[in-house]
Amino acid sequence: MQKRPTERQASIVELVRADGFKTIEQLAERFQVTPQTIRRDVNALCDEGLLRRRHGGVEPALEHENIAYRARKVLHVNEKRKIAALVARAIPDGASLFFSIGTTPELVASALLQHRGLRIFTNNLNVAYVAATNDSFDVTLIGGRLRNRDRDVLGPEVEAFFNSYKVDYGIFGVGGIDADGSLLDFDEQEVRARSAILTNSRQTYLVADHTKFGRNAVVRGGSVTQVTAFFTDCPPPDAIIQMIEKNRVALHIPEPNAEFPTFFVPEED
Repeated sequence: MQKRPTERQASIVELVRADGFKTIEQLAERFQVTPQTIRRDVNALCDEGLLRRRHGGVEPALEHENIAYRARKVLHVNEKRKIAALVARAIPDGASLFFSIGTTPELVASALLQHRGLRIFTNNLNVAYVAATNDSFDVTLIGGRLRNRDRDVLGPEVEAFFNSYKVDYGIFGVGGIDADGSLLDFDEQEVRARSAILTNSRQTYLVADHTKFGRNAVVRGGSVTQVTAFFTDCPPPDAIIQMIEKNRVALHIPEPNAEFPTFFVPEED
């Protein structure tokens, strides 16, 4: 079984993506470890498809598909937790919710565990597992073929599932947000499932950290201007801000140095 990246490996990915390229020596100096240790980290990250080797160092991988769940789970986790805490403050007890696939929606589910009486519908096995730890929650998980790599269910049945209900809140993430506000993903089925959530939720909450701005996912479906509220960890690009202000989309960003409660996240076996 593949292991998910360590905290140091996740930090390596973030540094390389921010700078575009890092040498082995630069990374060894940054983390105060030997070049041999960094090479082992880099080899593991390249095998996971998170980075790509280049002479003398490493660069971001070309993204033809989304990063595997086990890797995404530890990337930018602090930013995602802040987003999740903001969403939890906006959800009342007793609400009904759709949850899409993705690691940020999973953290929102974790942040909601102090709530009571939520009714949750999802195609995300991780969300269902987390939500089921609260005995007051009513959790409905669609059946179907499981994507082992991402621990979710996709396909025509998922669209029919979300079209069968009308809920208070739809919580969903995206693979990327284009400069024109388009919501992007790596799979047509993911986009169709998100469209059904948008159609059948009274309020729609987009949850996405700053790395999704300008990310090159190829399948387009929906716009940031269509959601009720956008929860992110730092201010979006100016063009995105202008779009959401024009369309009266509520923007929620954590206050600098704001304190957020920690919340339970079940560990994997």
